[in-house]
Amino acid sequence: MTPPLQSVVPPAWQPALEALWGTPELQALEGFLELERQQAKVFPPSEQVFAALRQTPPDSVRVVLLGQDPYPTEGHANGLAFSVNAGVKLPASLRNVFKGLVADVGVPKPDSGDLSPWAARGVLLLNTVLTVREGAPHSHRKQGWEVVTRRLLQHVVQRAPPVVFLCFGKPAAAMATELTRGTAHPLVVTPHPSPLNGTAFVDTAAKERPFSRVNALLTSGGKPAIDWAL
Repeated sequence: MTPPLQSVVPPAWQPALEALWGTPELQALEGFLELERQQAKVFPPSEQVFAALRQTPPDSVRVVLLGQDPYPTEGHANGLAFSVNAGVKLPASLRNVFKGLVADVGVPKPDSGDLSPWAARGVLLLNTVLTVREGAPHSHRKQGWEVVTRRLLQHVVQRAPPVVFLCFGKPAAAMATELTRGTAHPLVVTPHPSPLNGTAFVDTAAKERPFSRVNALLTSGGKPAIDWAL
């Protein structure tokens, strides 16, 4: 049986979601997830769904790297947006992220797809939707996860000082734009790094340098830059 979501959210993030516990929206999401896990493989495993929150508590967030939904391939999704565990073959989207990173910042091409060093440096690696059915991208959209992630990001937005949102893809950009409108939190938006978008992400990274822009926004606000090397 899938554990209740409340039981697996790290204590530091519990205040962000306390108003949701027991609501019809959360009950519907939990019922949907229970049925999905009975009928199909769902990624990431339930104990890893909130891994991004465990690795980057609210007080540590300097950048929100916001994606769409987890990898739908077994062995890939680990609860950190775009990340895979060390030793796992890089998914195509992550290969594009690394190509863009190298073109922008000039760091050596990473050997591992484990992005937990970014999480430890204050990059919240979050997707707008936190689970997916095997082989079915976007299959868990509009099932209630957006309510959860919006609340989490509202918690970030309401805290000071401002953080930088780095949005990969239209769903991420739409949610971040809505939440930061009228605030001091800056946005950097790129195409999604999926190969379905061709070379759009890599081309954008080379020309517009999103990782460098994030660091420029941080340092202009008196915060240290992110070390993007892995």
